[in-house]
Amino acid sequence: MPTLLSINNYYYRRAGAEAVFFEHNALFEKIGWQVLPFCMHHPLNLPSQWSEFFVDELEFGSEYSLWEKLAMATKVVYSLEARRKVDALITKVRPDIVHAHNLYHHISPSILGLLKARNLPVFLTLHDLKIACPAYKMLSHDGVCERCKAGHLSQVVVNRCVKDSLTVSALAFAEAVVHRWLKTYSTYVDRFIVPSRFYLHKLVEWGWNADRFVHIPNFVHTASLQPDFTPGSSFVYFGRLAPEKGLRTLVKASAMAKLKVDLIGTGPEEDDLRRLVAETGADVELHGFMSGNALYDLIRSARAVVLPSEWYENAPISLMEAYALGKPVIGAAIGGIPELILAGETGNSFVSGDAESLAAVMQEFAGLPEWQVEQMGRAGRQWMETDFSPDAYRERLLAIYRQFGAGNDF
Repeated sequence: MPTLLSINNYYYRRAGAEAVFFEHNALFEKIGWQVLPFCMHHPLNLPSQWSEFFVDELEFGSEYSLWEKLAMATKVVYSLEARRKVDALITKVRPDIVHAHNLYHHISPSILGLLKARNLPVFLTLHDLKIACPAYKMLSHDGVCERCKAGHLSQVVVNRCVKDSLTVSALAFAEAVVHRWLKTYSTYVDRFIVPSRFYLHKLVEWGWNADRFVHIPNFVHTASLQPDFTPGSSFVYFGRLAPEKGLRTLVKASAMAKLKVDLIGTGPEEDDLRRLVAETGADVELHGFMSGNALYDLIRSARAVVLPSEWYENAPISLMEAYALGKPVIGAAIGGIPELILAGETGNSFVSGDAESLAAVMQEFAGLPEWQVEQMGRAGRQWMETDFSPDAYRERLLAIYRQFGAGNDF
């Protein structure tokens, strides 16, 4: 029975990366693998028989003293505790494969060198652009940012790219410099798993060797998402209400096109969006947080789902869920979004940040015959069932694992 050491900062479903982490684990347990999670202690964690090996909780909060925060800062850059605990875990149960998801900041990349020294194949799924951009997203206060390209990492401090904080940005800079000097990622990771081709090409553009990357797209459980192909009249966005999501552009487009938009989610831009809706007179309803059938029913009632992002999205699972629910997608032509839209077949794209461009596409969709909108929804659903299924995801990973001597019997 092969054993997978699966690494992620959090052991609860906090965001998209955690969802992939848990689903990844479940897919391999389903075929008989033993999965060893290595994470951080957190009050919201799910129970695990391996939690004794988890690292101590590391969150910068007001309840910590200055000296405690300084100690945490050293852990962010290079955690000796994480090295010690992961060493104890792999001594107790030696894994065949190590697969990490998000380990920056809380666990730290310090463990990668130790794992490689123990002759373990190491894989890292890139849910963001952290190995190139100290601020994760190639996003700054003035939009998409590539100032750190060609080694100019100090730009993360100059522009306060992380939480608009000089201190936190300086910490991200220190972490990036140390691990670039140690060649942590380039030396100790055998393959980077990249959900979008865009991220692969962007990282190669920044100087990484293309041979180190494997494109394996995310997946969606279509069996648990019942579709409704009947076209509605409104357009839906669901996700975080944050500036980089392009929701101000969507509100303006709604006003221009005179079309109904439903916004589902919460986030820091919620109050600003309410004010913009009032100013523009847009027919936009903010529903707040929704989940389960209530969320899915509202999506199923839509004409199309809109992703108006204004940053380098990776491979948004929300887009895939929209297809699984039988809805076409209107997506901004930025990041990994365009590669998940078959123009005219499953949806269409528009110029990111351009309200007029988005309004025009929304009006086009509003004027399409019902059968054509339904056909797009069916095409998107079928695409998810064939190319983006959980089984397809697992088989792609197994093919890579087998190259490193694990999983040959599965």
